[in-house]
Amino acid sequence: MALYPNVTETKFLIKELVSIPSPSGNTSNVIQFVEGFLRDLNVETKRNRKGGLIATLPGKNDKEHRMLTAHVDTLGAMVKEIKPSGRLKLDLIGGFRFNAMEGEYCEIQTSSGKTYTGTILMHQTSVHVYKDAGKAERNQENMEVRIDAQVRSAEDVRALGIEVGDFVSFDPRVEVTDHGFIKSRHLDDKASVAILLQLIKRIKDENITLPYTTHFLISNNEEIGYGGNSNISPETVEYLAVDMGAIGDGQSTDEYTVSICAKDSSGPYHYEMRKNLVQLCEAHHIAYQVDIYPYYGSDASAAIRAGNDIVHGLIGPGIDSSHAYERTHESSLEQTEKLVYHYVQSELVTY
Repeated sequence: MALYPNVTETKFLIKELVSIPSPSGNTSNVIQFVEGFLRDLNVETKRNRKGGLIATLPGKNDKEHRMLTAHVDTLGAMVKEIKPSGRLKLDLIGGFRFNAMEGEYCEIQTSSGKTYTGTILMHQTSVHVYKDAGKAERNQENMEVRIDAQVRSAEDVRALGIEVGDFVSFDPRVEVTDHGFIKSRHLDDKASVAILLQLIKRIKDENITLPYTTHFLISNNEEIGYGGNSNISPETVEYLAVDMGAIGDGQSTDEYTVSICAKDSSGPYHYEMRKNLVQLCEAHHIAYQVDIYPYYGSDASAAIRAGNDIVHGLIGPGIDSSHAYERTHESSLEQTEKLVYHYVQSELVTY
């Protein structure tokens, strides 16, 4: 048996996950998928009242615990207004920009369970009609959903069952390339969810007894700031968020290594835990980068803000073009898998 999961399996598990619409606030279907995956491994789970999922693997030490988290909720939108033209005005869910979704296919899910497809467009899209088509600002006033149905008025739209408050999710356009890349929306953070599921599977397959009881929280409100700030047992000493590493100008993170976050907008992560993660990488020949994410917050920082007395850290695969059409490479997935595999079998940090 290979030491680490087959990264091809991880990529196709990511493909399954990103194909399930799950904007923050409407995540029950993807949580059900994860629940089924863990049930097949004979791992008991429970849901918290927010709709997140918690799996626990017992360890030799049940007095001191660990928690790892990744989130299945994604960016998305809600119907803000039904226009007289039959087009939809959107209100965004999560921190991103309207220009990041221009031209994207989408789905509108009604409260009755019906689903309609559409396209997110500028109102002034046609260059044959609008002189300022290329200059108009990409914002809530100018962008709208063109529904794939014969509608000419707000009344026609309401007759379909579409109303204000209905969720709108984006087509992930997921693709696994021959050169080891996976590109898709919502790799933040479904890539890390797949990594944790593969980790749990490996622990079960190899009959590993962990040194500490370890909880895995699959959170569902991270994109709006409070996914992993609760359901942390008082025995929990270390809390590791597995989320995306941010790539861009001035960043050391890339698509081929695991990213270890030293600081984000919430402030520094626990120094001793960060050093421990680096030492694990060096001891096990794991390719890594230490980085600072300037406009970023995680479930771990949300847990700290909630007042939990924990040691907190943040790692993840490097994701290019975050909160847009994202991409990573199997090398980054593999290095992250290696780090979490060795991390859950390591000793707690001295703090």
